[in-house]
Amino acid sequence: LFSACIKGSVSPEEAKAMLAQGARLIDVRTQREFAQSRIPGAVNIPFEHLSMRVAELGPRDSELIIYCEAGVRSARAASMLREWGFTRVYDLGPMSRWR
Repeated sequence: LFSACIKGSVSPEEAKAMLAQGARLIDVRTQREFAQSRIPGAVNIPFEHLSMRVAELGPRDSELIIYCEAGVRSARAASMLREWGFTRVYDLGPMSRWR
């Protein structure tokens, strides 16, 4: 619910269609959380490492879908990425939305 209030939020159905067209799925949970479970095809860049690993995200117009465990870190990460000039950032919110 939290991510739905944020500009750029995306539904699981929209995210799947975007991924089929080449978008990247970014998991901002910890490495430990990612090792336990993940959405197939996701890249793990923990929220606390985002600023150091931003170059891994590619050009500023790359289509990025961000998710985490509860939706708080993904919303913060999406907001930060927009502030850093990324123009096509979408917040899936909590991983539990993916089915």
